[in-house]
Amino acid sequence: MGWLNRKCAASFMIIIWANCKPKAAIIFNQSSIQRVIRFSVLNSQMSKQNSNLKGMGISWSSNIQSQSEAPKCKQIFVLSGQSNMAGRGGVIDHNKRWDGVVPPECQPNPSILRLNPHLSWEEAREPLHADIDARKQCGVGPGMAFANAVRKRVGLVGLVPCAVGGTAIKEWARGEHLYENMVKRVRAAMKEGEGGEVKALLWYQGESDTLTNHDAEAYQGKMEKLIYDVREDLQLPLLPIIQVAIASGDEKYMEIVREAQLRIKLPNVACVDAKGLPLKGDNLHLTTEAQVKLGQMLAHAYLNNFDSSKPSSS
Repeated sequence: MGWLNRKCAASFMIIIWANCKPKAAIIFNQSSIQRVIRFSVLNSQMSKQNSNLKGMGISWSSNIQSQSEAPKCKQIFVLSGQSNMAGRGGVIDHNKRWDGVVPPECQPNPSILRLNPHLSWEEAREPLHADIDARKQCGVGPGMAFANAVRKRVGLVGLVPCAVGGTAIKEWARGEHLYENMVKRVRAAMKEGEGGEVKALLWYQGESDTLTNHDAEAYQGKMEKLIYDVREDLQLPLLPIIQVAIASGDEKYMEIVREAQLRIKLPNVACVDAKGLPLKGDNLHLTTEAQVKLGQMLAHAYLNNFDSSKPSSS
């Protein structure tokens, strides 16, 4: 929760903010509080419910959130799925070591933050999932390229990495550890006073479901259930979901999973297709260059389908 102090004639006004939204204003003079005003917020515009301000010499703007004094609100993006979301770009020596190469599109920036395993915000840098997908060697994923591509439009970006390599869709079902941990992390990112709004879930998973015909055929139903559940548990019924149609996996059943991903037509669900992006020698993981391209594809999908903000100066 934050506050904004504004002097108006002989009176002062403190605007109380929570989760990047103005919740109330306290009007007072040097000796006493004169009035407490509550606000409702609709489409980023404040409507005044108590408007006895003019006689107090107070000049009021109905779009306080757009003013420079307003707290900077994190635009939160969840990164989830398996290894190609966690990132294996630049991982060499039989997946034991990262080469340390960070492309220009993935460089850190003060406007890009990451929720660490301790549920605290810090400046984001590659590898984003190093201590999240901790049992594997992580490298470059799509997250930083995505964040750098959207930050000039959306401002302060908060990334919530949750992906874990080698996981099947059934391991992301409600009640399973991976799902519950993801929801826990997103709720922490949304916590009152931290100033954040969840804008989208970016999802890249499915390679582990190409191993059997049964798993591949069941994929669409389980993915749609995941979408319903995460929206319900986060109380965000229209949360945008951008999934990636897989580019690798067991060739015998890979197309069944891809078709399932491309076939999902739920509201506010988009899909970008990774097919054709360069793969490493293991024929499973995207190269660093491919991850940069994928991040930009995800950014394009978000900005063109879901974002209504004006370009930021950051």
